Amino acid sequence: MAEQPSSFGLDMSIHHSPMGFSYGEEVIGPLPEIRKLDQIRASLRDPTCAGPEDVYAIAMDVARLSDREELKKRMLLFGVVTYASGRLGEEPVRSQGHVHRISEHSGWSPPELYEIWQGKAIIYMQEYVADDPGRCFAVCAGAGEKVLVPPGWAHATISASPDEPLTFGAWCDREYGFEYDAVRAYKGLAWYPLLQDENIAWQHNRHYMPGRLQVVSPRSYSEFGITGEPLYQQFIAEPARFQFISKPGIAAQKWVNFHP
Repeated sequence: MAEQPSSFGLDMSIHHSPMGFSYGEEVIGPLPEIRKLDQIRASLRDPTCAGPEDVYAIAMDVARLSDREELKKRMLLFGVVTYASGRLGEEPVRSQGHVHRISEHSGWSPPELYEIWQGKAIIYMQEYVADDPGRCFAVCAGAGEKVLVPPGWAHATISASPDEPLTFGAWCDREYGFEYDAVRAYKGLAWYPLLQDENIAWQHNRHYMPGRLQVVSPRSYSEFGITGEPLYQQFIAEPARFQFISKPGIAAQKWVNFHP
């Protein structure tokens, strides 16, 4: 069965069995990459857990054909991800924790701007992958809400709706890359999400110093000019609006003491 997130700005459909995407006549996108459970075990609380073999499907660089050259010029791309329903042992379905690789063209580890399309999500993020992870946030978001991860922060996307698939889109740097080794060396991020009935509880990862997790709701990010309209439609209306994703240095002061 396919579901079409028509309110999120792109003519495309989401498929859950098997996981994947199909695109309208004016939209182009790649075949999805399927992340297998065995590929993400090193980032989980219980690396031996049971769960869906195909954990999530990811398609990077989905766009209207008419926008391709503008996106290349601005070093931007739009990615779409859909998750399986279910759980990974005691944890919800989730991505691996990672940090974005430093882009050669900007010299920054790029930020990422999420928009939830289906289901409920928690975007978990921490300042550092070190003994002291710094500030740690879990941003709980529903359909239509947006979450901004600042440059250089480690993060993961977690399904908060185990009985329904999670789907989201995100603006990314075109020269994207994921660094996993540091997170894996700490046996994951600083906090593990655990399912308790339909709720999420948090367990501290003992490989980090004790600290505090702030669980918050999304905010508007008005300082970046982001509105409530679908993210892709905001790009169509104003292609320069998301230049801070691929050129974080133009917003350097806004990243100081950033609060998601």
